[in-house]
Amino acid sequence: MSRNSPRPKDAKERILVGIPVSAGIAIGPVFGAAEPPALVTRHEIAAGDVATETGRFDAAVAQSRKQLTKLRARLAVLPEDSQGEIAPLLDAYLQMLGPSRLLRGVKSRIAEKLRSAEAAVMAETDALATAFLALPVDPEDRLGQQRRAEEVREIGRRLVRNLTRAPFRSFAGLPDGAVLVCENVRPADAALLDPSRVAGVATDEGGSDGHTAILLRALGLPAVLGVAGLSQAALVGHSVIIDGSAGTVAIDPTPATLAAARKKVTAFARELQRLAKYRRLESVTSDGKAVELQANLEIPAELPMIAQSGCTGIGLLRSEFMFMNRETLPSEAEQTETYRGVVEAMGGDPVTIRVLDWGAEKEIEALVTAGIVPEVGDQNPALGLRGIRLLLRETALFETQLAAILRAAAAGPVRVLLPMVTSLAEVKAAREVYERVARRLRRRGEKLPDLLPPMGIMIETPGAALSADALALEADFFAIGTNDLSMYTLAVDRGESDVAHLYDPLHPAVLRLVQFATEAALRVRMPVSVCGEMAGNPKLTSLLLGLGLRSFSMNASAVPRVKQAVRGLSGDDCTRFARLVMDQTDPARIREMILGDTAAPARAVRAPRSPST
Repeated sequence: MSRNSPRPKDAKERILVGIPVSAGIAIGPVFGAAEPPALVTRHEIAAGDVATETGRFDAAVAQSRKQLTKLRARLAVLPEDSQGEIAPLLDAYLQMLGPSRLLRGVKSRIAEKLRSAEAAVMAETDALATAFLALPVDPEDRLGQQRRAEEVREIGRRLVRNLTRAPFRSFAGLPDGAVLVCENVRPADAALLDPSRVAGVATDEGGSDGHTAILLRALGLPAVLGVAGLSQAALVGHSVIIDGSAGTVAIDPTPATLAAARKKVTAFARELQRLAKYRRLESVTSDGKAVELQANLEIPAELPMIAQSGCTGIGLLRSEFMFMNRETLPSEAEQTETYRGVVEAMGGDPVTIRVLDWGAEKEIEALVTAGIVPEVGDQNPALGLRGIRLLLRETALFETQLAAILRAAAAGPVRVLLPMVTSLAEVKAAREVYERVARRLRRRGEKLPDLLPPMGIMIETPGAALSADALALEADFFAIGTNDLSMYTLAVDRGESDVAHLYDPLHPAVLRLVQFATEAALRVRMPVSVCGEMAGNPKLTSLLLGLGLRSFSMNASAVPRVKQAVRGLSGDDCTRFARLVMDQTDPARIREMILGDTAAPARAVRAPRSPST
């Protein structure tokens, strides 16, 4: 039976089991997005055609890089933790499309073996993938080895499609409310899905820890992956129910199964409504300690969601969106207009704007075009020229952004946040630039606040955390970025599958750095917040409160749940619980205390209160 066969009249309900990836219930008709095969000719070419074939290959490489760069720019709308997983994959793709063994090998096959560009790409990627799989590794590293081989093959498929002008998988005909069912969904495919149109996703292949799974969770799409035989069992014309929590797919559900699924949908909606009540309640502990909950902002399009979240400001506006997906740098006027729009939309609530944090996984074409950064970045971009290091070298870029922020400050309260600080000298140098820009603006008649907006720093490196006592004397506030702090402390890149399991924000070394930086700020009565992914996890709220933190910035969707946690906790109990946790040296024990059934002693953390209290 073909994929497009009509549903049999005598179809019976079948329940298939896979891997639960993204919670939620999806009910809808099957939509299969097949990818037309690319036709590859494996013929030899004449010696005189080598230059032509090489030129075709170079054009396909350039087109592939452009596609991937645009795709990564689209990821800016995702939460930071999701970007941290998906962007390194795209970065690996782009690296293979730079000066790499892959490209050299393809050109060698074209020139020396007189292969067509398509044939050379397929032969070289197959050879590299096979070589990866042949490397001796420990059994637990086999999955990572297979992923690397698949990444090479994926780049090969993209190059061949651009060479042959074959269409990529298209979701243009996907009807509203349909469920996407296919053999596999690659991250590049998942990033193109529109959550407002597709109900859910189920595939034959994939797992809970892959890049696709992470992206589907970020999109909020109910999803079950790794369902063996699904694409042959669920054909166009069938109806399906996806349970992203239980990991099941019901094909041709009976009326009873359908009714039960609809009850789950209703229960899920009620849960959202229940959480919505917290948006109108104060963020205060049961013993009266106020806790500031703010939102992270990736792009201005998120402002409506932030306005409905119940937060009290923007604790982290990532300004990279102003620079991405464009060929020229934004002018002072353009930046001023954008920042002012955000500040005005917040209606008097504070907005913390982090200045440009280029580097690591972020690729900004405009910076390359302007000659500010090289087209081929550092071999280890996380440790290279990024954040404040770049801005202090390219002071014109820095001054333009500071001028725009200062001009926008006339519309409401703002704060300036410096990324990737590692030394006191960087903060002093940045403040000199800041004050120089302010003097210039005042001379030309710009309206600025009498007191300059506070200038704070990200605590996201061990160097900054361990120097927090000194930095607190120069900075106006701290924002602890637990994502990068965990990565740099543990020397773990979450995008590297071989070591991703070692990434642990609850590692005692990371927690001690958070504690050290927090206490350094509190000693001088300086504001300090946490803005990494830990801030948005309600299971960690008691620990963070116990460490003395009273300001959190997170994805807007996390605000109601964290507020629910805050209102059900006693500040004094949290302090006692944090002491118990910080006495531990075993990461497994810490995770058990915080995340397990024994997350806290009965006397240390009280059960959350209901919205009516």
